[in-house]
Amino acid sequence: MDARWFRAVSLAGACLLGLAGCGMGASSSDPKGQYDARSGRVIDPDNPNRETVFGEGGLGFGQGKSGDSEGGGGGIGVNSFLWRASLDTVAFMPLSSADPFGGVIITDWYTPESTPGERFKVTVYILDRRLRADGLKVAVFRQVKTEAGDWADSAVANDTPINLENAILTRARELRVASAR
Repeated sequence: MDARWFRAVSLAGACLLGLAGCGMGASSSDPKGQYDARSGRVIDPDNPNRETVFGEGGLGFGQGKSGDSEGGGGGIGVNSFLWRASLDTVAFMPLSSADPFGGVIITDWYTPESTPGERFKVTVYILDRRLRADGLKVAVFRQVKTEAGDWADSAVANDTPINLENAILTRARELRVASAR
C-alpha cells in the first residue's frame, strides 16, 4: 500500500468517527428527545437537567429571541444595548480590542488635544445579558508625560469611571427606548 493512500484513508476514517460522535444523543427527530424551540436545545426525558460544558442551553450563535426586551439576544454574549452604548461612548478613542462574546472593550491610548502631556486608556466590561447598572464596569487608566519624555502612570479622578458608566447606561436606555418604537 502507498503511504499517502493509507494516510488519506486514516484521515477520512478519523473524520467519519468524529462526525459520528457529533450525532450521538437526542436530536429534534429523535423520538426519545424532545426539541424545545424556546431554548433551542433537545430535552432528554431521562435526564432533563443535564448540564453541559457551555452551561444551560449549550453553546449557540444567533439564537436570541427576536423580541428580547432586555437586549440579550442576537448572538452576542452580552446585553446588546450595553454593547452598542459602550462602543458609542468610547467612539472618540481608538479601539484596541472588542470582544462581543466576552463583553470586553479595550481602547488604545488617547491623548486629548487640549492636554498633550497626558493620555487615557479605557476598558469596559459588560458583565450581564440584562440591562442593569451592575452589569457594567469601566476601568480608566491615565498616564502623564515626565520631564524625560517617558509616560508614567498617574491617578484618575474617582468619579471618572462612574461618569463613563453613567454615560453608557444613559445611551443604552436611549437605544432600548428607540428599539421599542
